[in-house]
Amino acid sequence: MTVPLDLSQHEITVPVVIRNAPPARLYEEAVTREGAGIVASGAIAIRSGDKTGRSPKDKHVVRTPESEADVWWGTVNHAIDDHTFLLNRQRAIDYLNTRDRIYVCDGYAGWDPASRLKVRVLCARAYHALYMRNMLIRPTAGELEQFGDPEYVIYNAGQFPANRLTSQIASRTSIDLSLERREQVILGSEYAGEMKKGVFTLMHWLLPARGVLSMHCSANEGPAGDVSLFFGLSGTGKTTLSADPARRLIGDDEHGWGDGGVFNIEGGCYAKCIGLSAAKEPEIHAAIRFGTVLENVVYDAVTRQVDFDSAVITENTRAAYPIEYIDNALVPCVAGHPRHVIFLTCDASGVLPPVSRLSREQTMYHFLSGYTARVAGTEMGVVEPQVAFSACFSAAFLMRHPTVYARLLADKLSRHTARAWLVNTGWTGGAYGQGRRIDLASTRRIIDAIHAGALDEAPVERDRVFGLDAVTVVPGVDGRILVPSRAWLDPRQWEQAARGLAARFRDNFTAYASLAGQDVVAAGPGEVF
Repeated sequence: MTVPLDLSQHEITVPVVIRNAPPARLYEEAVTREGAGIVASGAIAIRSGDKTGRSPKDKHVVRTPESEADVWWGTVNHAIDDHTFLLNRQRAIDYLNTRDRIYVCDGYAGWDPASRLKVRVLCARAYHALYMRNMLIRPTAGELEQFGDPEYVIYNAGQFPANRLTSQIASRTSIDLSLERREQVILGSEYAGEMKKGVFTLMHWLLPARGVLSMHCSANEGPAGDVSLFFGLSGTGKTTLSADPARRLIGDDEHGWGDGGVFNIEGGCYAKCIGLSAAKEPEIHAAIRFGTVLENVVYDAVTRQVDFDSAVITENTRAAYPIEYIDNALVPCVAGHPRHVIFLTCDASGVLPPVSRLSREQTMYHFLSGYTARVAGTEMGVVEPQVAFSACFSAAFLMRHPTVYARLLADKLSRHTARAWLVNTGWTGGAYGQGRRIDLASTRRIIDAIHAGALDEAPVERDRVFGLDAVTVVPGVDGRILVPSRAWLDPRQWEQAARGLAARFRDNFTAYASLAGQDVVAAGPGEVF
């Protein structure tokens, strides 16, 4: 039953308030009012409007004396003043008050009780309410009754544009965060991922202050209780590789690592589903059922079968579902300290090995570098892989300087003696457009070998450009792809590409060199003549 709720504290006066409605009710609303469709598997399919990915250039953080010294300002966090935030907040509230009904989703971020945050989402679309119902940790009836005042509020008026004449606002899209007010305002984008990442951004601010490392990673646990973390940007394989039938899923995207171990921040998964099939990703494919939100997929109007291979709308097709839709999910989503830390990089240049063992110093270097490629569709305007460096594999969501998170990682690696690996899920035998993407089956065998301990003492070959110890023998993997210089038709072309990429690594790392220390700097690629 829908619980009535007084929203006057949020200046919302809409007569109909639909709070924490069950999926069936939200299905009805989305189908009858928002043009959603129900597909053959029972999932609901809907469009996110013009924006089919995040808009990082339109992300703003309120600059105040209380927090400005600790925020990582620049290309990630664009400063606005409190007055501008309040103007956008009022614009969002005014829009929401023109609706005949408002959807409210109350839930939690963080499975660790000591780190749990009460989140309230106010929105005008049933689709957004269902999405956040899936992505937040769902309160029990008793918890909902005792929920009280939220600790973070999202005003989602994404259907309504920002006013470009507003000072400090450059477009019709504005994603604004106030750390002091603990509020997010969304204007001009209906892409649901902006809400999810708004919560994550705030947790990136709150958790390090408590000695907890906030991480953009997936995590799973083996039969013996061994935990693995998978770092990487969207499209590198975090969700796919952590959904392993032989291991229990802790979470697919956002985690904290505290004194007691690892915990998931979210209550659901947000999986890319371009090219999805039951054969390649059976766990994710099976999770697309009643209650799941399919975003921007193409489906047959008669049979209602989804064409997961179609990118007509966007490459960034998505499925949002509760974590318990993965049959072997670990619920509650808390586990011990990691044994393996795996950095996933989608190397569009085809230079890096499929798997390398990392020293402690290399681990810090590659964590701060966060090298990958931005994959098509994840952000607006990205249509093919673009080489990028994303500090801590999470730059778009970091609130503090990257070295804050790197120091936390270094401390936890020392305490818990986790092994670190660099796994390339990108190209081999040449760069994008010339070589080929490393097949998922090979990457899965590499991950399985890491978990089995088969690579701990496996033979390695160190390349003369990056100094990486490339593992040369992996059970079931074609050895010809394991050493990139041999995978290319012309080794000289590989070396030329490697030198070019190494130079970009060095240029990027100058921002961190003074704080990282000489040992870490030396662990990166050196000059090659």
